[in-house]
Amino acid sequence: MNVLVLNCGSSSIKYQLLDRTGALASGLLERIGEETGTLTHGSRKTEAHYPDHEAGLRAVMDAFDEHGPSLAGVVAVGHRVVHGGDRFSDPVVVDDAVEKAVEELSPLAPLHNPANLEGIRVARAAFPDLPNVAVFDTAFHQTVPPHAHTYAVPRSWAADLGVRRYGFHGTSCAYVSRRAAEMLGKPYAETSTIVLHLGNGASATAVSGGRSVDTSMGLTPLEGLVMGTRSGDIDPALPAYLARVAGLSLMEIDAALNKHSGMLGLAGAGDLREVWRRADAGDAQAAEALDVYCHRIRKYVGAYYAVLGRVDAIVFTAGVGENDARVRSRALSGLDRLGIEIDPARNETGSRAERTISPPDADVQVLVIPTNEELEIATQALAITT
Repeated sequence: MNVLVLNCGSSSIKYQLLDRTGALASGLLERIGEETGTLTHGSRKTEAHYPDHEAGLRAVMDAFDEHGPSLAGVVAVGHRVVHGGDRFSDPVVVDDAVEKAVEELSPLAPLHNPANLEGIRVARAAFPDLPNVAVFDTAFHQTVPPHAHTYAVPRSWAADLGVRRYGFHGTSCAYVSRRAAEMLGKPYAETSTIVLHLGNGASATAVSGGRSVDTSMGLTPLEGLVMGTRSGDIDPALPAYLARVAGLSLMEIDAALNKHSGMLGLAGAGDLREVWRRADAGDAQAAEALDVYCHRIRKYVGAYYAVLGRVDAIVFTAGVGENDARVRSRALSGLDRLGIEIDPARNETGSRAERTISPPDADVQVLVIPTNEELEIATQALAITT
């Protein structure tokens, strides 16, 4: 009952072989299409030319054949697909119609969906006798009600162009919000959490009874929290202002907001570890960038507390959320009147395990839960194929 999970980027294939309990093997193929690519399978590293994703997946399969574990027990192939629009609220077994839909949704995720689609096509050819299952980052947020996903813009934009809030990181949110309920000993259907997925991309999600009811990312992953290279929330008039005053094109503005803003734009570094290093060395811009970063998180926590009305837990996950004790502490500082507190000793423990970092008697539990999107994809794939 194993599942091979593929996360295909434009020049990479990240993969894991999992059963219902966790990973059996994992690896990463990088620099597809370049003169020399690298395949890391477990602890083994191979360099070669991988001209396309088909050649790359063949190399991955050869690595399993040569070094194990065997793919003989695989019953499904799971695929991460970033954008499912409003068409997909659940995982689906891929057929030609699903492929066509993923392709048609590519304008909403031009950097991700084409690569995801390429992985699906290659895997369907490589594993013709296995079901290929698409799991969409946006699917978990299809439960967000209209009053929360609707933008106050001409209705024809939504009807004709699909303009609305979609949200992302849904696979991660589904996994950690369910694990939070288990850690709290409460039924998932009765648990309210605020999930803070803080990595290079970052989002906040309000989850009530296992359903996403609001989330910070919108039509694209640009909206919401401050991120590594993305601006997060800005005045919508900013692009027009920059076009008029600075003569920038829409493409230049879009690139700047997605690739040269966020912590990179404010502090000169997109990696929080480097930003902290600079701030600790006396860099005033880095210190201010951290203030902006944590303030935005705190603002969304307060907003989603109001949306939910009752909160059982705040959940930190992803690279920054799981590992940066100072961000966690600063992001929730001053919220004790809402029952949200962090125990300094618990917070600063270097553990990588699931853990509680709030005081034992806290009204709202603060949890750190390492995300496992691949296991969630495997679980969803098994649920609809076995």
